[in-house]
Amino acid sequence: MNNIFNPSSTDLGDAAKELLYAQKKDWKLLADGSKSLQTIELKSFDFDNFSLKVQFNPGRIVSTGAKVDTKSIKERKCFLCPRNLPPEQKGILYREEYLLLCNPFPIFPEHFTIPGIEHKPQSITGAFGHMLDLSRDLSKYYIVFYNGPKCGASAPDHFHFQAGDKFFMPIDKDYDNLIHKCSFPVFENSGIKITAIDDSLRKMISFECGNKELLESSLNKFMDCYQSFTEATEEAMMNVLAFHNEGLWRIIIMLREKHRSSHYFREGDDKIMLSPASVDLGGVCITPLEKDFKKIDTNTLKEIFTEVFISRQKLENLASRLKKIF
Repeated sequence: MNNIFNPSSTDLGDAAKELLYAQKKDWKLLADGSKSLQTIELKSFDFDNFSLKVQFNPGRIVSTGAKVDTKSIKERKCFLCPRNLPPEQKGILYREEYLLLCNPFPIFPEHFTIPGIEHKPQSITGAFGHMLDLSRDLSKYYIVFYNGPKCGASAPDHFHFQAGDKFFMPIDKDYDNLIHKCSFPVFENSGIKITAIDDSLRKMISFECGNKELLESSLNKFMDCYQSFTEATEEAMMNVLAFHNEGLWRIIIMLREKHRSSHYFREGDDKIMLSPASVDLGGVCITPLEKDFKKIDTNTLKEIFTEVFISRQKLENLASRLKKIF
């Protein structure tokens, strides 16, 4: 591969910053994308136990409006395969399996895409361990996240993670309050804590653990249960946020009912182009169109989130199943 960047730092977080600095100098598309963040508009909405933000970010129109149907995927080149990357784009080879790349259409001030070198479909099965390693190795500055193939991945044909600044998403700060006020226990022993969270809009399962092997096996066990619970023929719908700090992982799994709400498919002025993925569900909702940014209010956010998450009843039923297997 001709697109390998060799950083001077052995710390992956510092190496990622080094890559970003070099790429901003050498790759105009990234430099322009990063500069565009200086002019984005933002508004905040406070709910009882958490907050959500809405970001007007025109640069995200490609991702938000991405056609992810089978026909459209087959008709375009995979933009995450190393052979199809722009000549200016460089990446850090990670464990001979992944390439850490700067995202030229950023949401975060520092936003990375981390595709596998091999072209294979987006599926978290068998890859939780890699996600845990990445979140630990990038933990100095970044959180790692995964969008399911039917839950916001704009390249569902090529397996990848993403990473961005810690505490950029409100959920990073709101988590302790959500656990205290909006949760009920699923399982806990001296090694791991599993919790169900319902903050009135989002339905989630969180894992807190400091032992990688135990956490990985628990996540695989969860995945088997959730896949069976949803009776999905493809990967069960979810988004995953992996946060690591001081030897402890915190994994939040967003439990999805739909990819896009009915608002996305409406006609004319009633249409709202908001396609929720990990970052949106983590509290930064991306709107590439100014009319949508101006229109969105508290009730709209409630409607969208309620549609794309599973119900309270389903969360309770899933938690009951999990209690039996843990």
